[in-house]
Parts: sequence; C-alpha cells; structure tokens
Amino acid sequence: MERTILHMILHFFVPFAVAKIVWQNKWISPFFIMALTIAVDLDHLFSDPIFDSTRCGIGVHILHTWPAIVVYLGFLFSPHLRIFSLGLLIHMGLDGVDCLWMH
Repeated sequence: MERTILHMILHFFVPFAVAKIVWQNKWISPFFIMALTIAVDLDHLFSDPIFDSTRCGIGVHILHTWPAIVVYLGFLFSPHLRIFSLGLLIHMGLDGVDCLWMH
C-alpha cells in the first residue's frame, strides 16, 4: 500500500521537479502538461482487474508497451510535443522503477 501511494506521489513530484529545474520561471505550464500525462493510465481500464498492485504495467497495458515507448521517444524530436513526450517518458520510467520495486 505504501509503495502504491509513493508511486502516485512521484507521478506528480518528479514532473514538478523537472519543470522547476528546466523551466525555472515558466514552470507552471510544463508541469501541468507533464502531470496530465497520467491520463496514459486510462489503458488500465482494458485490464482485468483494472488495478493490481502486484502487476508490472510495462509491457502489459497497451500504452505502456515498448513500441509505445519508442513512439514517445520519437515525440522528443518535435518541439510541439517535447514536453508531452518528457511527461510520458517520466511516467514510463516511474512505472519501470515500480516494477523493479516489486521484484
């Protein structure tokens, strides 16, 4: 339970920290864009059960697969999608760390 709570907190804290460090005085918009990438977790709705604290989401949920992650990496090359991409990659990284914590 504590791991799940910490995981959720990190999904907002890490984008906040990145936004404050990278965009210093204009951090609010990048933070909200990166924080909103938590919507990628809507793909959990297609799983049964929807939430399983013992399941690693990387490679299981459609928007958490390696091909999707490669697309998110590709988005880094578009100036218009760069912040969005960074948020998605942070999200995938945090989910990956959560998978490591489980094992």
